[in-house]
Amino acid sequence: MENFLKIHNVEQGTQAWFDLRLGMPSASKFKDIVTPKGKASSSGEKYMHELLAERLSGKRIETFKSQWMQRGNDLEPEAANVFEFQTDLTCREIGFVTNDDETVGCSPDRLVDGVGLEIKCPSHPVHVKYLVDYANNGTMPSEYYAQVQGTMWLMDFEKYYFMSYHPELPNLIMTVYRDDEFIAGLSAAIEKLLEDLTLNFQKIHILMKIITRI
Repeated sequence: MENFLKIHNVEQGTQAWFDLRLGMPSASKFKDIVTPKGKASSSGEKYMHELLAERLSGKRIETFKSQWMQRGNDLEPEAANVFEFQTDLTCREIGFVTNDDETVGCSPDRLVDGVGLEIKCPSHPVHVKYLVDYANNGTMPSEYYAQVQGTMWLMDFEKYYFMSYHPELPNLIMTVYRDDEFIAGLSAAIEKLLEDLTLNFQKIHILMKIITRI
């Protein structure tokens, strides 16, 4: 899948932003397509059904938002300010980014001097786990690997910043580099997902025509 960017200037979390994402694979859910080790995710079929339901109904599937997810949204601006202060880099917000065909997209939390920044604001123990894992292995949290690599793929970045922020604990800021082998597998998996979505959408419409004639 060849990528040419389209940047949609909408505010993240607004109805316009949700409308753009409707029925479209997006980076925050790439973990449901491919695991951090590059294998097919066990959630892949369920995710395909969710996207298909959105395409058929024209409505987004409401997902549960935990208190920690809401907390992350609330703390994100504060975390971005701390990132700027600690790194002396400038952040700016961005809306929704798609490929030229508008079949797959991503929403970086911030752009920073030509690359992206992913911000997470987890609970005390989860944040400490991220600190320990980075101290021991130099790795980012695996649950966000597909999201970060997928955004680098879509936006043609060679690196990305990842930040875990907790106002009562030391911050974690790391640089993540592009993994072309992983991206190749992810791109192929997304291509297959898009083909399945189109095929199943067509089959359901044919089925509905048959049913209406019964």
